[in-house]
Amino acid sequence: MDPNDVRRDWAERTGDYSPAYYADEGATETSEWLRSILDFYADEDAAILEVGCSSGRHLEHLRRAGFENLTGIDINPDAFDVMAEHYPDLRDTGTFHAGAIEDLLPEFADDRFDVVYSVETLQHVHPEDAWVFEEVVRVTDDLLCTVENEGNGATRGRGEEDVSYVEGEFPLYHRDWKAIFSELGAVQLVAEPSERDTHRAFRVP
Repeated sequence: MDPNDVRRDWAERTGDYSPAYYADEGATETSEWLRSILDFYADEDAAILEVGCSSGRHLEHLRRAGFENLTGIDINPDAFDVMAEHYPDLRDTGTFHAGAIEDLLPEFADDRFDVVYSVETLQHVHPEDAWVFEEVVRVTDDLLCTVENEGNGATRGRGEEDVSYVEGEFPLYHRDWKAIFSELGAVQLVAEPSERDTHRAFRVP
């Protein structure tokens, strides 16, 4: 798949891994992990951006925990209709942008958000679009969190296989996020591997 194919697949996705799918799942242990990290490292009035927010289940969990300055980006425009149905208070109070992160992040000013995070989103960025990771750091003023699948082996995806296909359909690129964001100037604060993903938090100077 080329970069346009990857983006098109997510922009048009229905069924499994669609905005409706994630809304039906609701908050998860990842939602709670994000809340706990932000409770420790961020203020309640922090400007927060979720990259790949889908229908907003993690942002809703943060909203209920007292965080109010919430922004989300998602490539699937249906995400925000699903959000309005499942999380109407979030839809009414947050700020949301439909489009690819490769198109939207360059529009934000440097250090625009105190906190930026992604959950199983950056892992789908095509290698030709890897430049966007610099944009993620550029718009982050303080805290960056990633919850991404880095592979299932002892080296968590940093062996011979750097890509796998979810249900044989769409690519998942295994990356060493500590190495990537460290090279871009971020300092890792937390790293917690789980059965599926690795949870990381970085301080962005």
